[in-house]
Amino acid sequence: MSERSSPINRPRVLLADDHPHLLEAATALLAPYFDVVGTASDGRTLVSEALRLEPDVIVVDITMPVLSGIDAVHQLRELRSSARSVFLTIHAGEEFVAACRAEGALGYVLKSKMKTQLVPAIWAALAGVAYMPPPASV
Repeated sequence: MSERSSPINRPRVLLADDHPHLLEAATALLAPYFDVVGTASDGRTLVSEALRLEPDVIVVDITMPVLSGIDAVHQLRELRSSARSVFLTIHAGEEFVAACRAEGALGYVLKSKMKTQLVPAIWAALAGVAYMPPPASV
C-alpha cells in the first residue's frame, strides 16, 4: 500500500496551526470523516509536509511562525501542489478573506465556528466548491 492510499480511501487532511490544543481539537473533530495525515506548527514545516505527504486538503491558520499560512499556500501553489486549502482562523476581516481567495483557497472558517463549519468546508473543497463567508458577514 502506498503512503498516499488508505484502507478505505478516505480524504487525506494535513493540519497547520501553531497552537497544539487547536491541532488536537481539530484532529478529534476531523478523524471520523478524514485521515489526518500530519500536522505542522509553522508555515515552512507546512510546505515541506504538504510536499512529502501529498494531502487532498490542507487546513491552515493564517498567522503562524516562520511563514504565514497565506505565504505557505502561495509557495505550495508555485510548487504545483494539488492540495486544496481551507483556512481556519480568528481573522474575520474582509481583507484576509480576499487574500486567501487570491491564493486559491476554497474554504474560510473562523475558529469560533470550527465545530459546525470545518467539516462542511473540507467536503466543499474536495468537491471544488468554495466555502467562503459573504463579504459582509465576516
